[in-house]
Amino acid sequence: MPLQAIATAGATPGGYLLVLAIVLPAVAIVALFMLGGRWGPRATALALTAQIIIALRVLGLVWATGQPLAYVVGGFAPPLGIALRADGISAVMMLTAAIIAAAAALYAWRDYGPRPDGVERRSSLVFLASLLAIGAALNLLFTSSDLFNLYVGLELVTFAAIPIVSLKGSAETLRAALRYLLFAVFGSMLYLLGIVLIYGAYGTLDIAMLAASVQPDGITLLAAGLATAGLLAKTALFPFHLWLPPAHAGAPAAGSAVLSALVVKGSLFLLMRLWFDALPAIREPAAMQLLAALGAAAVILGSIAALRQQRLKLLVAYSTVAQIGYMFFVFTLAPAAPGEAGLATTAWTGGWMQIVAHAFAKAAMFMAAGLVVEALGHDRISRLAGLGKGLPLVTLCFAVSGLSLMGIPPSGGFSAKWLLLMAALGQGHWLWATVIVAGGVLAGAYVFRVLGQMMADAPPGVTVKPVSHTQQMVALGLALVAVVLGLLPLEPAPILEIGRAP
Repeated sequence: MPLQAIATAGATPGGYLLVLAIVLPAVAIVALFMLGGRWGPRATALALTAQIIIALRVLGLVWATGQPLAYVVGGFAPPLGIALRADGISAVMMLTAAIIAAAAALYAWRDYGPRPDGVERRSSLVFLASLLAIGAALNLLFTSSDLFNLYVGLELVTFAAIPIVSLKGSAETLRAALRYLLFAVFGSMLYLLGIVLIYGAYGTLDIAMLAASVQPDGITLLAAGLATAGLLAKTALFPFHLWLPPAHAGAPAAGSAVLSALVVKGSLFLLMRLWFDALPAIREPAAMQLLAALGAAAVILGSIAALRQQRLKLLVAYSTVAQIGYMFFVFTLAPAAPGEAGLATTAWTGGWMQIVAHAFAKAAMFMAAGLVVEALGHDRISRLAGLGKGLPLVTLCFAVSGLSLMGIPPSGGFSAKWLLLMAALGQGHWLWATVIVAGGVLAGAYVFRVLGQMMADAPPGVTVKPVSHTQQMVALGLALVAVVLGLLPLEPAPILEIGRAP
């Protein structure tokens, strides 16, 4: 269903699922605090399981009908009312977020689940409530069709993530959380200023209405620039990445998995909506090349920074900075030029494949890093010897996740980078093609650096403590999902075209 038709058609069959996906986690938060003890975490588990079922149902309906799901809240049509809409991309992202959130809860259940004596723990309430809030906020973000409602969803994601960053309560984590908050507030101010200018110029923030009326004048270009700068700060794209590595280093492993896999993707999702759906008329090639250039810098410099790290969690965090960069090649490769529509669609699929594959691979890698800390008491890369024999599943998880980051087949990362590479070569963008290949080589360097240490024999006196088998299997399961994504056909994915603006 086109965006313009939502106001007149009302809810499509199954449209209520979009409301349920937002409301259910919020209700679960209330239940968590009211029940507490043993039953509050169990209510959280039920809500996270229900989120997966809802997301699967949404994806199934979108795929079966070939049309987006839509729902007009309260029957009030846009621009005064709130319309929810889930196209193919929204459905895929909803399912990705639901699976990773549930996996993070299962991984962290030993630490943040109910205690046998039924006594409440503050850390448990904070972590589980934040996880539910992130899920609700992401679903709002993925289904909103208004630039202000998208902003509300993004801000809820940010303020739900900050408690996870500062959960340990140490001075280091509090400083990291404060830095994250400052970058987030700075980004929010710029984005809000941008959409205020847009509203003043066009009298609406509805995406469909803007797409039909926006003009490339000075005010609109200024507004788009301000909003983009704010979103880049929230996405942690180079050079706005300074908040991300400290935030990951101090957060618990399950929290880092959610931050890297989901939280930074929220602002990127909004950025894609802004330029491809709301403001396509002002999408100048020079501006898109600038975004791609920042992405290329992130790929190279983020990978070099990862190579220089001495701690495993920081290496994985800087790898996130690098992998985010690939996603920005879409801005210059996906806009269709005459005779290049097929290549543009290929790039579009490659970009979203990178987002999803990175989410699963990086969540698994952070979980593996958390198990390394538990087993050895540290995450110093130079002292990882013995893990290959002591924790073979953890080592395998890191290796399988690394396949996707390097872009080695069969993996989702390979499919994503291959599609982006084909689009870049087909359109004559040799520089971006070179960066894509070089980024894979650099990723191989830091992944094999870690694996080489893990596979070495342990020096005398070093013991590897046993860790939870369940946690190992959760991490390995997410890594295997990133590999299974590589079995999809190396061609444009039809699901990602459903509901896409022409």
